[in-house]
Amino acid sequence: MKILVCISSVPDTTAKINFTGDGKEFDKNGVQFVINPHDEFSLTRAVQLQETQGAKITVVTVGDASVEPVMRKALAIGADEAIRVNADARDGFFVATQIAKIAKEGGYDLILTGRESIDYNGGEVPGLVAGILDYGFVNGCVGLTINGNSAEAVREIDGGKETVSGDFPLVIAGQKGLVDETELRIPNMRGIMAARTKPLNVVEAEQIESKLKVVGYVKPPSRGNVTLIDKDNVAELVRLLHEEAKVI
Repeated sequence: MKILVCISSVPDTTAKINFTGDGKEFDKNGVQFVINPHDEFSLTRAVQLQETQGAKITVVTVGDASVEPVMRKALAIGADEAIRVNADARDGFFVATQIAKIAKEGGYDLILTGRESIDYNGGEVPGLVAGILDYGFVNGCVGLTINGNSAEAVREIDGGKETVSGDFPLVIAGQKGLVDETELRIPNMRGIMAARTKPLNVVEAEQIESKLKVVGYVKPPSRGNVTLIDKDNVAELVRLLHEEAKVI
């Protein structure tokens, strides 16, 4: 079984976010980047399938050379090889087109992604990849079992969970629950040393017209002053909510 895991390099969740002076680009200065958390669940599930079923894992990322440390971490966790598409991840359609091309050329049985990346939270790429390739697609996956040339997936729906099955090739967008958080892999020294010799291939992007134009980014307003009310002074709380906050 051949698995393609799509990895996104995103700012650490503790990073302070700023934009360039014109407000049109994210300012990367001083920011630590990590594997997108949703992608980590999918990568860990792939490594588990590698251990139990001998799957071969390839990770793919669209980005410039700055994303390679994150890719090396994925190799240290257990991926066999990596492919970097040498281009800025301009928009979801562009990224999905590049991934779909890699997937088609590589003949992968299973494409695992995260539900969304935590930087722009677009949630577009997994569905677009499946649409471009005309593959079956399961979003919000919290359980995955492989049975020969098919898979059974559990996904979250409003008010419960749904179990679906489909034949390979499939696109699965995972999230928290696909594996338990305690099962997430941390690179050990042996994995880090092995990652140095694993192949990381760089390919040029397929040139397509961008579907998105960034007008600008604006940070949310700073939190205002907090007024503390004694827990027994309900009348004052109601007055402030009515006269000052004007929410009632």
